[in-house]
Amino acid sequence: MRILVTTDTLGGVWTYTSELVTGLIRRGVRVTLVSFGEIPGPTQTRWMERLSGLDYHPTAFKLEWMQNSEDDMEASAEYLSEIVEETRPDVLHFNQFYYGALAGPAPKVVVAHSDVVSWWLAVRGEEPPPSSWLSWYRNLVTRGLQGASTVAAPSRWMLDQVEMLYTKTSGSRVIYNGRTPSLFNPHVTKEDRIVTAGRIWDSGKNAGLLLQEDLPAPLCIVGAGEHPETESNGFVATRAPDNVQLQPQQSESQMIQLLARASIYAAPSRYEPFGLAPVEAALSRCAIVASDIPPLRELWQDAALFFRNDDARSLKGSLESLVRDPGLRTRYANLAYTHARRKFTAERMVDEYMELYRALAPAAVAAA
Repeated sequence: MRILVTTDTLGGVWTYTSELVTGLIRRGVRVTLVSFGEIPGPTQTRWMERLSGLDYHPTAFKLEWMQNSEDDMEASAEYLSEIVEETRPDVLHFNQFYYGALAGPAPKVVVAHSDVVSWWLAVRGEEPPPSSWLSWYRNLVTRGLQGASTVAAPSRWMLDQVEMLYTKTSGSRVIYNGRTPSLFNPHVTKEDRIVTAGRIWDSGKNAGLLLQEDLPAPLCIVGAGEHPETESNGFVATRAPDNVQLQPQQSESQMIQLLARASIYAAPSRYEPFGLAPVEAALSRCAIVASDIPPLRELWQDAALFFRNDDARSLKGSLESLVRDPGLRTRYANLAYTHARRKFTAERMVDEYMELYRALAPAAVAAA
């Protein structure tokens, strides 16, 4: 079986892709991977070094949610069509909406990781103001969803959002994202430290909420300060208390070490259709303190300690309860670890995508 996968290099979709593609190739699937957004650096592509037979095509085409991306989207679709014609995959797996409208006989999986309108609703409490760009964007999302053979999403909440805001989908399904547990170390002695990951400018991740109250333990906020639509590459200098460290983006190995020693992971997001960072923290046996928003409730159930969404005092109270009670902290750390091992492994995720691909392309399975 041959699968063509599209991805972007600017966020969590890249990490998701690394787990998916690695798992597919290890199961004997031939993968053609096409990336958009930016040309990835050597640290981003290191995971590919251990894979034989991966056909990778990096590009710098803009992403569909970026302003003034219309010309790039048309050009990238033409480029992608040429690769499809050349490689003739059995299934097309698109991690962007736009390409769901691509013509061709191969079945198409469109994965709804996030979208602009649901972000605005979650973060600002209203839909974005009307504009020609927004009309174009809504149309491309709708056409992409309608063109898909199957629409997948990493949470039921996210699937409900695209169906409510754009169009009903046929053959849709929820496939939770996953990480490889063996990458993380849940056995290191923990320090009294809180960690979160989120770009300071990102109102959805809402990392700045942690700076509004004095916290009961040292805090490390990991996140690059540059916005992907600006020309600045510098880290945003934000004034923070003495017990708060503001770190630029970390490599995977650096983040693994940081989570191994942290005792608590804070997830203060207003918008989080899934969230790989809390999964990585849980697999490192951190206790999870999470914003009480529907997708995080769906995903973590009773395995996280929740606080009122966008309420700095409620967040502080939840953190204090764990810092002051080591037994409670250990209980929540173990709950998160067990839950993540059961629900959010890469092996389970890849198995579910393989099941979907086989259903969409039974002739390829019979010929294998």
